[in-house]
Amino acid sequence: MGSTLKDWMKFVYVIFAFCSAFCLGALKGIFVGPIAGLIIIIGNAGVIVGLFPFHVFWTVYTLVKTNRLDVPLKIAFLFALPALFAIWLGLSIAGSALVGVGYGFFTPWVSAFEAFRHDNNKFRHCVVDGTWETIQGSCTVVRDFADICYHSYPAFLNERRESSSTDDVLTLRFVHVPGCIIVGILGLVVEIPLYTAIAIVKSPYMLFKGWHRLVHDLISREGPFLETACIPIAGLTIIMWPLIVIASILMAIFSSFFIGLYGAVIVYQEKSFRKGVAYVIAMVAEFDEYTNDWLYLREGTVLPRSRPRYRRKGSRSSVHFGGSIHRAGVNDTSVEPRGMLVPSLAPARSVRETIQEVKVVQMALLVLVLVLVLFGSASYDKNIWEDMMKSCEMWGKELLDASVINPSDLCEWLKAKNSNEGPIIGVGLPCYSLFQNLLYSIESGSVGLMMIDGIEVTALNAPQDRLLDWFFHPVMVLKEQIKVIALEEGEVRYLEKLIIFGGNTERMESWKNGSFKPEDALRAAQIQGMARRMIGMVRSVSKLPTYRRRFRHVVKALSAYSIEKNGPARTGSVRSVNSI
Repeated sequence: MGSTLKDWMKFVYVIFAFCSAFCLGALKGIFVGPIAGLIIIIGNAGVIVGLFPFHVFWTVYTLVKTNRLDVPLKIAFLFALPALFAIWLGLSIAGSALVGVGYGFFTPWVSAFEAFRHDNNKFRHCVVDGTWETIQGSCTVVRDFADICYHSYPAFLNERRESSSTDDVLTLRFVHVPGCIIVGILGLVVEIPLYTAIAIVKSPYMLFKGWHRLVHDLISREGPFLETACIPIAGLTIIMWPLIVIASILMAIFSSFFIGLYGAVIVYQEKSFRKGVAYVIAMVAEFDEYTNDWLYLREGTVLPRSRPRYRRKGSRSSVHFGGSIHRAGVNDTSVEPRGMLVPSLAPARSVRETIQEVKVVQMALLVLVLVLVLFGSASYDKNIWEDMMKSCEMWGKELLDASVINPSDLCEWLKAKNSNEGPIIGVGLPCYSLFQNLLYSIESGSVGLMMIDGIEVTALNAPQDRLLDWFFHPVMVLKEQIKVIALEEGEVRYLEKLIIFGGNTERMESWKNGSFKPEDALRAAQIQGMARRMIGMVRSVSKLPTYRRRFRHVVKALSAYSIEKNGPARTGSVRSVNSI
């Protein structure tokens, strides 16, 4: 009898806590949501409209200057740019509105339920949490979006302009233009209504099966209902499940635009109108089969499918350590040792793999938008980001102590208007930090990557984040290459000079760190290739959302450390850094 009464009291407490959090969260969303939402909408719209003329100029200038496209393809892109920019304006402003409404309203609401995770003062956390933090977060969203538009996109275009003219030139034959246009239009006409119909027809299954699973977990205390403190949050999930279903339908419709237009790319790549049409038909069947698998419905699909065999793009047998590629039937003039061969990371793809890739893009779009709506910015793994920035700060202090970098370098990066300015701090410091982590991982015998806090990141426990996964595997390959080449102490110091100073020979010569350039031209080329690879990785990571804001905090901390270290005698030129 006593246990039954205790269970009933616990049940009543859970219901009361859920209703209280639901009402308080809704009130916070009503009061805080408009402010945070307006900040995101007005801020992002201002960035989009304000930088639009510059985006048009930068894009056209890049198209004219790049050596990767032939003249007919440049003309085709120039004619397509007005439509692409119109799509960009429409989607970006509409997406900002959705993100603003979703983030401003749902973040305070969810924070009210998360208050039950605290051990004490739950009511206070339920009322206070998610109010001022949401407004601050909305400002952070606008700042990260501005960094992408003002820094990342120009940096991407700059890399396209500076790409070597010896790379493969993309050509366009006018005979394929009608086929590309027809298949692109056909893809829109076919994919949009069919994707919409499939999503709407199967939405009731998703709604009721989701409710059934959540209620089952609630009764059996499994999944999100395992702990009592999580029950209010999971209860909110049950109530909000219809919104998730609606978001899935909208994302299916949204992704169908790009999947349909990708048929024109298939025609261009394969030089075949028939394969483009086959792709359009196959993608409808693939989407139907994919949704069946996701909802645990009948396997397969009743829709017709056509599986064309796509041509193989340069049958790669192996990728060379120094960056050269061995292709069948092509004489390789590289003289790098055969022992440095690494298995190919990009084998020739079949149509099945290509379709799987498009499905991954579709899911990535869905996950990205849902994360943006709920949290306001792309979120990778917080611990990984924090460890990366802590490592940069730690090694930056050591370089400051050794006078390898100086306060003027920090000030130069903070004042930089593009990625080409301040490369010693913007590229060299993260590269040096990455290299030291790789060396530490090799010396400790780790099979993965050892972080600054002693945590070992491997393929088994790495964050399940596709963006991080894109960089994790290349870093692991680079680590194995460094391990195989067995660098001597002087060669390690030489590589450190290369990754910090790049092509700045004056700064390289001024740093006497006991380095020496290998007399063997092959080994020197291998070391230089590793430096270029690390620099390329860091440049790619620097374009990601939130990176620049986080790294700016690191540079500010280093400038403060420099002021404290140098004392009042040399702080005149450094104090200006903190005012930037």
